[in-house]
Amino acid sequence: MSVIVKQKERSGVINPIFTCQPAGAEYASIGIKDCIPMVHGGQGCSMFVRLLFAQHLKENFDIASSSLHENSAVLGGIPRIEEGVKTLVARYPDLRIIPIITTCSTETIGDDIEGTINKLNRQLKKDYPDRDVKLVAVHTPSYKGSQVTGYNVGIHAIISTLAKKGEPTGKLNVITGWLNPGDVTEVKRILKEMDVPGNILMDTESFDAPTMPDKTSFAFGNTTIEDIADSANAIGTIALCKYEGGSAAEFLDEKFKVPAIVGPTPIGIKSTDIWLQNISKLTGKPIPESLVRERGKAIDALADLAHMFFANKKVAIYGDPDLVIGLAEFCLEVELEPVLLLLGDDNKACAKDPRIKALESISPTDIEVITNADLWELERRIKDKSMQIDLILGHSKGRYIAIDNNIPMVRVGFPSFDRAGLWKYPVIGYKGAEWLADNIANALFADMEYKHDREWILNVW
Repeated sequence: MSVIVKQKERSGVINPIFTCQPAGAEYASIGIKDCIPMVHGGQGCSMFVRLLFAQHLKENFDIASSSLHENSAVLGGIPRIEEGVKTLVARYPDLRIIPIITTCSTETIGDDIEGTINKLNRQLKKDYPDRDVKLVAVHTPSYKGSQVTGYNVGIHAIISTLAKKGEPTGKLNVITGWLNPGDVTEVKRILKEMDVPGNILMDTESFDAPTMPDKTSFAFGNTTIEDIADSANAIGTIALCKYEGGSAAEFLDEKFKVPAIVGPTPIGIKSTDIWLQNISKLTGKPIPESLVRERGKAIDALADLAHMFFANKKVAIYGDPDLVIGLAEFCLEVELEPVLLLLGDDNKACAKDPRIKALESISPTDIEVITNADLWELERRIKDKSMQIDLILGHSKGRYIAIDNNIPMVRVGFPSFDRAGLWKYPVIGYKGAEWLADNIANALFADMEYKHDREWILNVW
C-alpha cells in the first residue's frame, strides 16, 4: 500500500503538537547533575516549560531565567546574562555547569553568547579560583523547530563543549533522547543483563524523586560532567532517537572516532531486536538467554491480543518523529493499522526518513504522513469523516479530540498529565511492547463496554 508524505498546507498552527526549541534544550540540561540551565529570554520561556515538566513528571526542577524586559530588546540582554550567571554561581556552591539557552527574542536581537561566556569565564576564574563552572552556549531560536530540535541542539552543544579525549573507559554511550525516566531505567536494566557498562546521556531516572524522612524531595539528573567528558572515550555510541541526539552521536564519531549507531528507537519486537544486536556488535557481548526468554514472553502477550482485538483497527498517531515512527512500526507488528501519522516538527529531513518509506512494504492500508503538523489535522479528518479512526496514540494535548469524538486514546509521549504515573513505565524494549499492547487493549475494552459493542467477548476471551 502507499505512504503519502506531505507538509501541512496551512501556514498557521491550530492546537500545536509541540512547544518551542528552548524546552528541548532545558530537558537535555536537567538530566545533568549539578546543573541549572539559564534561559536567556523572557521569564515565561522558563516558567511555562517548568510547568510542563511538573505536569508530566509531578516533580519540580531548577531552571533559571535572565528575565529580559523591554529595555533589553533595545539595548541588548548581555548584562542580564552576566548578572544571572554570577547570581547562580554565588547562590549554589555545588553548581558545576550552566547551559545558556537562547530564545526567539535574544536570537533576534543578536546577543553575543560566546563572547559573553569568554568574558564570564575570565571573571569567574578570578572571583572563584577554586571552582570550575562550565558555561555552554545553546542556540535555540523559538521561531523555528520545536522541542525535538531543541533537545538535539542542546545535547550536541553540551557534548561538543565538554567531551575530551582521554583513557578508554570501556563503556557504551547511550543517548536516550526524549524518553521517560521509566525508559531510562529499562535501558540500564538491559545493559546490566548484557553485562555492558553504560554511559547514559542523559540519565533522568532520578526524576522519580523519593520523599525522604527529613522531608526533602527534589528531582535531579544523574549524568555528571565527567560522564559527558568521557563520552569521547567510549567503545561506541547508540542514539536511541535519530532526531533527539543523533547529531551528537555523529559528532563523537567524526571528532573522536567513537563508532556511532543512530536508531532505531527500540519500540516493538523488531526494533528492540536490532537495538540488542547493535549493543552486541559494538561491545562484543552476547545477548543473554534471559532477554531471549523476555522476548518470547512479549511475543506471547502480543499474540493473545493481536488478531482477536487489534486486527484492522485504524490508528492515528502524533508526537515527535522518532516516537511516531516507532509506534507505527509496533502497530503493524500487532495487526493495528496506522493510517495517519502527524509529525509535530518542521524538520524537512523527516519527510525523507527511510523508516517511513519502509512502512509502505509492510502496511496493509494506505498511510498519510503530515510533517510540521498540528492537532487540527487530526480533528478535521475525524469531523469531515474523510478518515476512519478507531484509536488515537499521543500525548495529553489531544485528549479533547478523543473525548469529543468518542474515540479511545492511549497516552504516549510528552506531556502526559491526565493519567497517573505513565512516565514510570517504559515503551521501549520487550517490556515496553507488552505495556503498550496491554494499555491499548484495555482502552479498546473500556470503549467496547462503554458503547456496548460486543462486550460479551470480554467474558470468553
